[in-house]
Amino acid sequence: VQLVESGGDLVQAGGSLRLSCVASGRAFSTYAMGWFRQAPGKAREFVAFIRWSGGSTDYADSVKGRFTISRDDAKNTLYLQMNSLKPEDTAVYYCAAPPQYYNGSYYDRPIAYDFWGQGTQVTVSS
Repeated sequence: VQLVESGGDLVQAGGSLRLSCVASGRAFSTYAMGWFRQAPGKAREFVAFIRWSGGSTDYADSVKGRFTISRDDAKNTLYLQMNSLKPEDTAVYYCAAPPQYYNGSYYDRPIAYDFWGQGTQVTVSS
């Protein structure tokens, strides 16, 4: 699976952005997907997750209520709608896929993922 993110930009605090992640290959619908982010000098951190069956979701506490993860399996595309952005949301955002048919519980850990995109920069000014 190859993943390509887009949609990152410079935005003022309180603004919104929608990130997209397009996956190559077939069977996108059988992959759970996650979003992570990494700020300069910090470890990569979990942002959001969506399962491959039923589409249930989970979020980091820091983004809950502000960010929404979704997927369009017909378009092989994952989204992250980000509202009420804060300067501390500034980071490179990555989409990632764990192994096919993943049903595990450790989806908040980078080690659970086999495939990563190249990242897209989100900068929130105060």
